[in-house]
Amino acid sequence: MKYISLVAGCLLITASALAQKVSLPIDTMVVSNHSVSINGKNINYTAQTGTQPVWDKDGNPTASLFYTYYKRNDIKNTENRPLVISFNGGPGSASVWMHLAYTGPRILKIDNEGFPVQPYGVKENPYSILDIADIVYVNPVNTGYSRIIDEEKSDKKDFFGVQADIKYLAEWINTFVTRKNRWLSPKYLIGESYGTTRVSGLALELQNSQWMYLNGVILVSPTELGIERNGPVEIANRLPYFTAAAWYHHKLPSELQSKDLERLLEEVENYTINSVLPVLIKGGFTSTEKKNEIAQKMAYYSGISQQVIQQNNLAVPFRYFWKELMRDKAYTVGRLDSRYLGIDSKEAGDSPDYNAELTSWLHSFTPAINYYLQQELNFKTDIKYNMFGPVHPWDRSGDNTGENLRQAMAQNPNLDVMIQSGYFDGATTYFNAKYSMWQLDPSGKMQDRLSFKGYRSGHMMYLRNEDLKNANNDIRDFILKSLPKEGESAKYTAQ
Repeated sequence: MKYISLVAGCLLITASALAQKVSLPIDTMVVSNHSVSINGKNINYTAQTGTQPVWDKDGNPTASLFYTYYKRNDIKNTENRPLVISFNGGPGSASVWMHLAYTGPRILKIDNEGFPVQPYGVKENPYSILDIADIVYVNPVNTGYSRIIDEEKSDKKDFFGVQADIKYLAEWINTFVTRKNRWLSPKYLIGESYGTTRVSGLALELQNSQWMYLNGVILVSPTELGIERNGPVEIANRLPYFTAAAWYHHKLPSELQSKDLERLLEEVENYTINSVLPVLIKGGFTSTEKKNEIAQKMAYYSGISQQVIQQNNLAVPFRYFWKELMRDKAYTVGRLDSRYLGIDSKEAGDSPDYNAELTSWLHSFTPAINYYLQQELNFKTDIKYNMFGPVHPWDRSGDNTGENLRQAMAQNPNLDVMIQSGYFDGATTYFNAKYSMWQLDPSGKMQDRLSFKGYRSGHMMYLRNEDLKNANNDIRDFILKSLPKEGESAKYTAQ
């Protein structure tokens, strides 16, 4: 096997599932120095990549998490230097997507709309947030190079579930912050997709169990966060996304197609709330005339036929929409990003054969991350980098992470939240993200600390070059605005 120079520790993780027995130190680090030009300014930085243990209650290592930590070199005092802790989702996804395509100093080589190009590889990210914040990308158990140390002795329930995931990661973050001497730094969590469930829960867990208070949480393409929306609300909330995808593929009537996307979506959102939802609430007791009227307007806004909508009792499933929208052109549209087209074995059917966007992303991400870690960051190992790792069955019970985030905000006046969503995301739709934001704080007293940003792309909005720039600048602005002024107290003042 290939060996890595050790900084600390000599215990080994074994990957018994591999054909050849390979191992990785559970506590190790490789350091390298680099530079990047961000917004026209050269930034020198250090990359620390390695593994750090997870311990049980008796202090024994049970797993080791792989991470990459970027630290700007010319900052002598880190007490005012923000630290951003980044997670992706799945659950079971490596922390690769935002690392190598969004906020980090290197991004993969793709075209301006996010599609693969060859030769594969990485290039400088001119919009990285490394100019204003240090960043650590964390891979949960069984993702990336992270592994359970002894699968026969360990209980997977300690890692694979909403609550277990939050609990052990909070402990890991405490250790990381202590080792890197970042307790005085303003701290931010950013999560994408299921990572938003993770960081929403972590916001409260860090406060309650680690006594660590955050300045901000960034939710990229958020999940439902345990916020109730089943039934009529869930069905009605689909329509604005249908409109966005149909607009992108020029499937709407000319008078709608000619409108600016954001203005059109505002119109459809109002129609969804004020017209579609009341009819769905009445269900089968809605008059036939009213149902026909709503179906006709939904067809007008969605690019699919009134007949299809009526056949589905106004509740067209997402998977059927992805199959139906471009059926006349013999294409399907992507789930996570409906700009992507797929080809099925037959035009008939009620769902696509595969997710067109995901295969495209893996096409470029997989070679790039394997090259980058080993050749540019010099982290040498024969362990397989798990883009998606085995984490199932995943215990989804007790998901109150939206309420966890609300409590964390209420208890911490310095904690702000920003949501980022792509309009063409059909998995975690932008309108559901808005709904979560509206429901997150029923009191309405914290709405000035909640913000939403939308982009003309999909689940990973940053793959589109224009949105890579805009979304990073939005994070940069969010961090700078959420930093308290010197001497400003964290307290509420009764008006």
